[in-house]
Parts: sequence; C-alpha cells; structure tokens
Amino acid sequence: MPKSGLNVALKGLDDIFSTEESRQEEQREQVQQIPVSELFPFKNHPFKVLDDDSMTRTVESISQFGVLAPLIARPRPEGGYEIISGHRRKHAAELANLDTVPVIVRNMEDDAATILMVDSNLQREHILPSERAFAYKMKLDAIKNQGARSDLTSSQVGTKLRADEKVAKDSGESRNQVQRFVRLTNLVPELLAMVDEKKISFNPAVELSYLDEKQQQDFLEAMDASQNAPSLSQAIRIKKLAQQGEFDYDAVYNIINEEKKSELDTVTIKNETLRKYFPRNYTPRQMESIIIKLLDQWQLKKQQAKQKKQEEAR
Repeated sequence: MPKSGLNVALKGLDDIFSTEESRQEEQREQVQQIPVSELFPFKNHPFKVLDDDSMTRTVESISQFGVLAPLIARPRPEGGYEIISGHRRKHAAELANLDTVPVIVRNMEDDAATILMVDSNLQREHILPSERAFAYKMKLDAIKNQGARSDLTSSQVGTKLRADEKVAKDSGESRNQVQRFVRLTNLVPELLAMVDEKKISFNPAVELSYLDEKQQQDFLEAMDASQNAPSLSQAIRIKKLAQQGEFDYDAVYNIINEEKKSELDTVTIKNETLRKYFPRNYTPRQMESIIIKLLDQWQLKKQQAKQKKQEEAR
C-alpha cells in the first residue's frame, strides 16, 4: 500500500546529469571575444584617452602580444556594450587594427558600474586634476544614490560612512581634499584647462571655483591682460570681493597685476638648467658653492673695471 502524503520532486535531466562543478562554472563570468565596433565608452567618462607616448607603447604591446587584460563591459539596452574598464585598451586595439578584444561582460546597475569605472581608472599613474575632480564627483553621487549618509551633522556611531569619507578612504585622500577636488568641477572649461596645464595652481583654482560663470570669464580676461597667474592669497582676495558684492574687472586686474612678494624675494633656477653646466655626480651643495665663487669673481671683476675707469678719468 503506497504511503500517503509523500512529496516527490522530480528533477530535470540537466539537474540529474550536471555536476556541482559544472553548475558553478556556468555561473562564473566568462571572457568573451567582442568586436571592437560593439564597444562604446561609459557615459560621461571623465578620463581622457590620449594618443601620447604611453598609448604608443600600449599599441606596440598589443600588436605583439594582444590584449592581455580583459576589458569589463555591460550590455546596453540599445545594443552593444558599454565599457566600464578598459577605454585605453580598446582605443589601442583599434590603432593596432584588432577586430575583437577579450571582454568580461557583467550585468551592473548604473551606480555600481560608475563606482567600478572610477576605481579602475584611478589606478592609472598620471591623472589630470580635471579627471580626478569629475571622477570623485561621479563616485560621490553614485554612493549617495546607493544610500550612504551624506549629511554634514550626523556623527552617530555605527552609521554608514559619509559619501565623501568613503571616496577619501578608497582613494587615500583626506575628506577635505576630496571636497576640494570636487570644487574644481564648478570651474568654466577654460579655467579648468589651465589647471590641467599648470598655468594656474590647484589651491588658487579651488578659491576661484566659488566665482559664478560671469565672474570667472571676467577673471580670465583680467588674467590675460595682466599676463599673470594668481597666487593663493590673491585668489582668496578675489573670492572675498565676489562674496561681498564688490567684484568687478578693474578690481580683479589690480589684484593679479601686483608684484608677488615671493617674486621679489626669491630667485629660482630650475635643476635641469643648472645640470647643463655641472657633472652629473655633483650635489646641489657643490653646485651652489661653485656658483657663489663664480659670482664673487664676477663682482671682483666689476669692481676692478670700475676702479680702472675712475683712474683713467683723473
């Protein structure tokens, strides 16, 4: 007589004949060969892909060995794949005339994809201030969207990290420095480009980021007319003018046209300039000693020439 209430679950053929190892293998991310033409840049990707010396070396390596590290991408609703990590490798593969590249295809939501994109690119050796600024801002926004605390007053034990604390911890920066980099995203493109080109220093640029767009354009005109870059103290004074409602072109021009105290008190000779005149094994102290001796000799010759001229005039 059959037992009543017996619950028998029938397995499908795939479950019966597949092993646990094969099921795990199916769940692992697979490296696929994806056509280069089907790979598209990450939306608002903040990192520049430049045809510089580093890119030339990457192209040479890929031409010889192929793309060794797979790209990471996610499917796009409209077709193709959005690159999360590997924009430079994709461009180098194009220059090397490769048809396909190895890609790990990963389904990721926008915020998680943004964080991975930023983190993978921040490992690069050379990053421009503008790249770091927009990368930090994108990661901050993504973390906030995921629910991290972003208020400025809470300090409860056990709460999640503030978004800027999380970005700072991951990047090895202080929270204040992360916030200062994000301030640069408020600069007009012309000013931000000057920061990248080191025509304006980072700290003055942070102060100038508090000016509105019209004030920044006026500042650019005053800077161009004076042919001077602002010091930190000058940038702080210009920011204060804006906060007090006293900002105008003439006031800004007068500030940045001032002679800087450091320029009056300091003479700087670049190391590469001096190295042309000294053996490579000379220390800075040895170079300084010889320069002083030569200046002493030059001064003595000037005094002797002056004395001789006075004697001839008698």
